[in-house]
Amino acid sequence: MSDESWRSRRDDDFSEFGSLFDDAESTQNLPPVAGEPDPDDPTNESEAISFGDSDTGSLPHWTEPPTGEIPRFDVPESADDPDEDDELDVWSSFSSESPVWKDDEPADPSDGVVVDEQLPTAQHRRVSDEPPPISGQHRRVTGESAAVQTEPSRITIGTDPSGMPRRQPPSGRRRGGGPPPRAAGAPAPRSSGRDMPVAIAVGLVLAGAFLAALMYRPVAVAALVVVTLGLAAVEFYDKVAEKGYRPAVVPGIVACVAAPLAAYWLGVGALPLVIAFGFMATAGSFIGARSVEAGPMPNVSITTLGMIWIGLLGSFSMLILRFSTNSGSLLEVAEHRGTDTLFLLALGVVANDVGALFVGSAVGRTPLRHWISPNKTVEGFMGGAMLTVIAMLLVGISESSSTWSSNWHLLALAVVISIMAPMGDLVESMFKRNLDVKDFGSIVKGHGGILDRFDGFLFTLPAVYYLTLVLEPWTQFSG
Repeated sequence: MSDESWRSRRDDDFSEFGSLFDDAESTQNLPPVAGEPDPDDPTNESEAISFGDSDTGSLPHWTEPPTGEIPRFDVPESADDPDEDDELDVWSSFSSESPVWKDDEPADPSDGVVVDEQLPTAQHRRVSDEPPPISGQHRRVTGESAAVQTEPSRITIGTDPSGMPRRQPPSGRRRGGGPPPRAAGAPAPRSSGRDMPVAIAVGLVLAGAFLAALMYRPVAVAALVVVTLGLAAVEFYDKVAEKGYRPAVVPGIVACVAAPLAAYWLGVGALPLVIAFGFMATAGSFIGARSVEAGPMPNVSITTLGMIWIGLLGSFSMLILRFSTNSGSLLEVAEHRGTDTLFLLALGVVANDVGALFVGSAVGRTPLRHWISPNKTVEGFMGGAMLTVIAMLLVGISESSSTWSSNWHLLALAVVISIMAPMGDLVESMFKRNLDVKDFGSIVKGHGGILDRFDGFLFTLPAVYYLTLVLEPWTQFSG
């Protein structure tokens, strides 16, 4: 079929409905579009589309070239009056505020942060380094909790770094009759000092009981040590429980009493077994708790601290005492070796404490560790060391001990005591500072509790025990 014949057939088929092209002949039967001039109307007065002054304004013809300007709409004068057009109030809210989610918390104007309303929120965060808020949509997508807790800068009493709350200290009158806790940032109260007449009298009574046990039998000293460590454990666990911890009291006290008994009976090899069983009993007791709210990690840790600090370190007094018995050994029995060593150890610790007290009170100016105890000074440390050395040398000169007869051995013993006794005292003061207490107890009048009186012994006992094993002073008979 040729093009002429196809075009002729096309015109015949569509002539009834009009042409589909712009250049078609005027054979269309459709009426003219309103607003366009009618070629059949000689007057060309057909009604045209027009925009009033209150509409969108005049529009340029489509044949005109583009100007590149942003379209502008004339706002009607009636928009100045909110009563005439209420819909403008709805859209005006988007010009001053940004949309927020329903469950987002509104900004609190009382938080002290002044926000410029003309600055966008993102720009304000860049200027002020504020973190972006967590929206409700973000929490729904990520599953995060609405309450975001920040980690504390340091561990404080009543809190736990794992996020598990511990029991709060009971309100009202505190057990032990101690002073109320000091507010954060408040200056430390001035120490009232010891009641010296009472302290001296109680110290003489304790020294007399210890000397009597030494002169009687080693088993009497062992019984005195067990009672002392048991009371110290009771003081420790009672004080930490008062401060919000939940220690396993029964396993802790049993371990502190069983450790010295096992050391006296079986020797040093029994101590790791006692501590291991004590730890397992403590950890197992928290398995029966209702939930993790019991705080197993901090409470097992505080219980184990008492076992090691009191039970394990205190048990070395029994190991020193075993030098007098040599149970199960083929060596010659020397009943004074252990008791002499314990006597010299106690004498050195007391001399160190007395020298540090008097010299520190008289000329002390430089604290050893101010944040632990401002009353423990470098001058007091030197005074205690000098008095310890003098006491040991007096024992050697007077030949009062048949076991430690060498002046060089006695000097080494004095050096060890002068270092370890103040260290034990500082550690105990550090724990009390952390718990915000003055004393662990009040059973020893004028001295506080058992731990407050014998804190220097706990660090000195293992050091003197191993020093004795190395030197074996009973093998030397000349200075």
